[in-house]
Amino acid sequence: MAAISWKPNLAERGGPIYIAIANALAADIASGALFQGARLPTQRRLADELGIDFTTVSRAYAEARTRGLIEGKVGQGTYVKVRQMAQGRAQPSGLVDMSMNLPPRFQSASLNQSMWDTVRELQDEGPDLLTRYQEPGGIMADRMVATSWLARRLPDVTSDRVLVAAGAQGALHAILSVLADPGDTICAEDLTYPGFRSVASHLRLKLAPLEMDERGLLPEAFDRACQTMKPKALYCMPTLHNPTTRTMPLDRRRELLELARAFEVPVIEDDAYGALAPNAPAPLAALAPDIVYHVASLSKCLSPALRVAYVAAPEGRSLRVANAIRASASIVSPLTSATASRWIETGLADAVRDEIMRETVTRLEEFHRTLPGCAETSSEGFHVWLSVQEPWTRGELVSRLRSIGIGVVASDSFALAAAPEAIRIGLGAPASVEELRRSLEILAELMSQQPAISATVV
Repeated sequence: MAAISWKPNLAERGGPIYIAIANALAADIASGALFQGARLPTQRRLADELGIDFTTVSRAYAEARTRGLIEGKVGQGTYVKVRQMAQGRAQPSGLVDMSMNLPPRFQSASLNQSMWDTVRELQDEGPDLLTRYQEPGGIMADRMVATSWLARRLPDVTSDRVLVAAGAQGALHAILSVLADPGDTICAEDLTYPGFRSVASHLRLKLAPLEMDERGLLPEAFDRACQTMKPKALYCMPTLHNPTTRTMPLDRRRELLELARAFEVPVIEDDAYGALAPNAPAPLAALAPDIVYHVASLSKCLSPALRVAYVAAPEGRSLRVANAIRASASIVSPLTSATASRWIETGLADAVRDEIMRETVTRLEEFHRTLPGCAETSSEGFHVWLSVQEPWTRGELVSRLRSIGIGVVASDSFALAAAPEAIRIGLGAPASVEELRRSLEILAELMSQQPAISATVV
């Protein structure tokens, strides 16, 4: 195989040149610009093309080899290392648990390896990362990276408004504790994120359900609630709403914010899926940064394991939220926050998100082939909202599916008012598209039967 004409872009990479070359190599492998098994330029040739000495390139290749990115073959040259994808761990119960709304597992072994390599690279940060506390809300370096990530959706956001929190749960807990006291009322869509319900219950807050239609939360429902209940805040998920997948159009966002400003009600915007929807309307925080607390978790667009969320608070409110973070969680894990920052700085985060989006499209196509026209979906979301038709009820269907090894979640987990006959299915939880296909085929077959016929009770 002839060597490819690879030349790293070092213009925006700081630090030692040999580390910059190794980082560029890792980023290009992660993005797919360098494929597994590709033969790299010789060290002498790359040194000549970059106008640097041979020793520097030799150190760069040695660093990349230490990271497991490349391998040498005697008499043949240097190649991007071919890796075998590790098999996913099966659930102990054998259950395909599609009740969890996880980002789909992508199939790029090199990208998966690059994610792990980043953790190893963090040892260069020195012992403080492991042996020292950091300030609540994140150190300035991580907040600056968070600001750059948020600025893609919030172009005017500044680092003095941005905090790093311990996931969306940690962020919501801090914000709600700042805005409301026990017994206060918070408005939310009548179908809402269960994690928010859990935090509100823990803080002993009352939740006022607001009606929705196919375009999301109804502004007139919020208007009525503001006039009669005097809520302390509105919580909502305007982009790729969980569980319905609905995205609120721009005109309705503006109308909702006009009401919030008129009644002086702050808004908590949960933008968990915003990074996966580049064509969605502007976030609420971009339209009204003075009244909106924006929460952008990395769990859905990068990795649930990071437990990192970025918060953009209104001007002058970030210190109170940081103090609330101090009171509840003390600090965000410095290690995971640094990992998130490194992924974003090197471009690895973009590569991971893009792979998640590509895998999401594949899984949605599989769903539409197996259960066409049966559910609300979004082309950018990896969960679907399926209406349960008679003679089935949601309870019967969930129970029957679990008995044969498939987990889904009924609408009751999301409902603040009467629960509709519906279930949410997480397409990202199965370990592979093949496993997803088998699960969906079982679901389709079950729904085509009568409940009594499919039962096994004797």
